[in-house]
Amino acid sequence: MSEPDPPVVLIVEDEPDVAETYQLWLDGDYEVRMGKNGDEGLELLDETVDVVLLDRMMPGLSGDEVLRQIRERDLGCRVAMVTAVEPDFDILEMGFDAYLSKPIRSEQLHDTVTNLLERSEYDSLLQEYYSLVEKQATLEATKSSAELAESEQYAALTAEIAEMREGLDDTLGGIEDDDDFIATLRGLSNGEDE
Repeated sequence: MSEPDPPVVLIVEDEPDVAETYQLWLDGDYEVRMGKNGDEGLELLDETVDVVLLDRMMPGLSGDEVLRQIRERDLGCRVAMVTAVEPDFDILEMGFDAYLSKPIRSEQLHDTVTNLLERSEYDSLLQEYYSLVEKQATLEATKSSAELAESEQYAALTAEIAEMREGLDDTLGGIEDDDDFIATLRGLSNGEDE
C-alpha cells in the first residue's frame, strides 16, 4: 500500500529570500509550490492545493486580488495571508482563513498550516455529521417511538452520530460554548500554541 500524497502548500511571495525560507521550513512535511507573484500563483493553483500562503503586498496583482480570484474559483483551499500589512477593518470583507503578520517564525508557520488542514478536515466531518443528524431528525418526525426502538438501523445511526460528535469535539479540542469556539478559531488563525 502506498503512502498518501502529502498536502500541497502554495507559497505566493514576491521576495525570493522569504519564499525560500518558507519552503525550507515546510519541505519534507508538505509538497511545496512557489509562485513569485500573483499571476504565477494563480497559474500554479488547482484543486490539489490545500493551503495557500499569500503575501498581501506584491507588485502587479496584489494579494487581495489573488485572494478574490481564489475564492471565485471555489477550490476549497485554505488561505493564510502572510504579510507586513497591519490589519484594518477592510479585512472584514476578505475571504482569508488566517492572517499572519511578518516576521513569522518556523513554528508559527507550521502551526498555521497544520491548523488550516485540520479545519478543512473539520468542515468535511461537520457536513457529514449534519447529514446524519438530518436523517435522524427526519426519522424521528415520521416514525413512532416503538418503531425507532425496534430498528437496528436507527440504533446504528444514533451510535454513529454520537461517535462523530466525539470526533468533532476532539478535533476542536473540546469546545464548551460559543466563546470557547471563537477563542479556538482565533488561536487557529494566529497559529498560537494551545
